[in-house]
Amino acid sequence: MPKPSPPPIEHLRYRPPAGYGLDLEVMSISDLRSRGSEEHFRRPQRTEFLLAFGVTAGGCAHMVDFVEHACRPGTWIVLKPGQVQRFDFSRKWEGWLLVFRPEFVLPADRATGVAELSMAGLVENLPNRLDLSEREHAAATTVVAQMAADARMPAASVDRVALLRHELYALLLRLSLSQQRVERSPAASALSVQRFRRFRRAVEDAFRTTHQVHAYARRLGCSEKTLTRATREVAGASAKEFLSQRIALEAKRLLAYTTRPVGAIAEELGFDEPTNFVKFFRRAAGCSPGDFRRRNSGR
Repeated sequence: MPKPSPPPIEHLRYRPPAGYGLDLEVMSISDLRSRGSEEHFRRPQRTEFLLAFGVTAGGCAHMVDFVEHACRPGTWIVLKPGQVQRFDFSRKWEGWLLVFRPEFVLPADRATGVAELSMAGLVENLPNRLDLSEREHAAATTVVAQMAADARMPAASVDRVALLRHELYALLLRLSLSQQRVERSPAASALSVQRFRRFRRAVEDAFRTTHQVHAYARRLGCSEKTLTRATREVAGASAKEFLSQRIALEAKRLLAYTTRPVGAIAEELGFDEPTNFVKFFRRAAGCSPGDFRRRNSGR
């Protein structure tokens, strides 16, 4: 019998309940489950908003960009816009979930202040998965529970937004401090961390058109060797490996969740010839684009 096709990807926009009126929403996992069918949650979802949840009871296997994360109480998952996830409700578990527009941490309708830049930076630098200590987790969930109550307090929306933004900053800072505690490369210098973060932003902006590390080094005002050393110190990979991983991730998303021909995907990702893309993908993923698509999309 032919292999059944998995559900197609679903693109999710921020859609709070009617009349809610805020750009950040806090809910329990039970509340989330009541808003959709089992079929809805079985589909891979590509979000256009920021999402974070912490598990408080039970456990699940949450998929983010083809990586399955075994979650337990104390595990936090953080997603940025454009990432692909899939919830696992095959087992009973509970937790707190936050969803918010990117503009909530970096408002687009006014001049950007230092605090907002700092909050946006905290989001950008968090990994997809964090495992908090019992004390850290208790503090984080206390903040989120308070946010859930404050979002619905009888006050003007402008006041609730200001309060929620401060509380979100506190939560993100707690998660960031937890990550610093377990960072793989604590010996990385502050300059290397700063240089790597600038490189990561540049890659996100240009990976579809720029595949050469020396071009990024020139853009950042440093040598290729210096950039590679900083990336290895912070990310545990060379600059070339880091760039290749980002291109390969986007290729995997397009292969698994769209029906675009391989040639069209190669062109979208900046390859002058489909054969060059196929060679690149084999090196990065260990299989051909066609094999990857068949294994991950059923097509």
